[in-house]
Amino acid sequence: MRYISTRGAAPALSFTEAMMTGLARDGGLYVPETVPVMSRDEIAGLAGLSYEETAFRVMWPFLGSAFEADEFRGLIAKAYAGFGHVARAPMVQLAPGHFVLELFHGPTLAFKDFAMQLIGQLMQAALAKSGQRITIVGATSGDTGSAAIEAFRGLANVDVVILFPHGRVSEVQRRQMTTPVEANVHAIAMDGDFDECQARLKDMFNDLAFRDEVRLAGVNSINWARVLAQVVYYFSAAVSLGAPGRGVSFTVPTGNFGDIFAGYIARQMGLPIDRLVIATNQNDILDRAMRSGQYMTNGVKPSVSPSMDIQVSSNFERVLFDAYGRDGRAVAALMGELKTGGFKISQGALEMLRATFASGRCSEDETLATIARIYAATGEVLCPHSAVGVKVAEEHMGDGPMITLATAHPAKFPDAVEKAIGLRPALPARMADLFVREERVTRSANDLKALQSLVRERIAR
Repeated sequence: MRYISTRGAAPALSFTEAMMTGLARDGGLYVPETVPVMSRDEIAGLAGLSYEETAFRVMWPFLGSAFEADEFRGLIAKAYAGFGHVARAPMVQLAPGHFVLELFHGPTLAFKDFAMQLIGQLMQAALAKSGQRITIVGATSGDTGSAAIEAFRGLANVDVVILFPHGRVSEVQRRQMTTPVEANVHAIAMDGDFDECQARLKDMFNDLAFRDEVRLAGVNSINWARVLAQVVYYFSAAVSLGAPGRGVSFTVPTGNFGDIFAGYIARQMGLPIDRLVIATNQNDILDRAMRSGQYMTNGVKPSVSPSMDIQVSSNFERVLFDAYGRDGRAVAALMGELKTGGFKISQGALEMLRATFASGRCSEDETLATIARIYAATGEVLCPHSAVGVKVAEEHMGDGPMITLATAHPAKFPDAVEKAIGLRPALPARMADLFVREERVTRSANDLKALQSLVRERIAR
């Protein structure tokens, strides 16, 4: 199994190499050279299995010779041992034919834990074999950072540095990043929005001398291993509702396109997914692109669903690679145009995207109204991101079941939930002291050189 860059000018890598590298040296993202396909019998055979065994069977074909089978099973078991629900990703029915997939039972109460807890185990195992040390730098709109810190805190061969947009994450999200006491954890509040944090992260990776100096690795959703881990819950959810005997649809609240791209990979693997629905908040660049064929940025508007406050959806590049016939030069040209505001999607590529995805948007008022309406009807409390997904899903219901991904625990966004239903959701007991823990954070300007200096200082110990 080999991995190639979406921009076509970087060497093909093994699974371990792609995982440890993150962003390709030509600025592109790694994707599998070919996607393994599961037979109907293999998919049917997932019924009744534990989440961990499903994860093994879905991911194993992508790993090549990276790990022995028993070793990989052991790493999966460690990754999910700390989840707060025995099913790992349970489902709740909201209405006839409509279910929410609860992806918030991990250590940091967000779907990112499914990928980050596993990638932490995989990287630790790989580094133990090589004896190397790496510096993980990530940019976050809220949940990725806390999930990365939780996965890598205290590890011997890793420093983890997380950039988050100052004043643009929830208090719970911020405190999850700034209160860990381990010396290998470093939180940086950068002036600007998430897109600017993500741009500086890419600048660090594209500065090859700096990248090599600090042995830079990335765990944002640009990392293929992150995407692969998220493919699993599409299989576990669909099989529990009758796949492959019947098709299932998914609606995914998304900003950076990584979670829904995992669904796209699941469908390529043979999972019978009828519809993949992109759900956006008021920062609706993906929905506008699907409707107009123009991917044009127009500034980030802060919302009650801050993890979706994004205009540059990094993983969209991965699906564009397929939409343009895996032409790396064409994708590189589009990404060059994006630096000056955006690009027009070719007619053929747009037809492929529209045949593959549906889309919709949800306003701020609609988000709060959905939280209130679903709570009144079912007692289920949705976080604002999940509410965006539910509202858009309701507009795309068909004959088969629809599963909306519930991406975060409502207690991570208590102000929005309280505004909608008048009740403030409580954190789980294990996190009850979060608001009295001492914070440790560095404020930084939106400046590449300043950020690189901070990284050097933090890892020199």
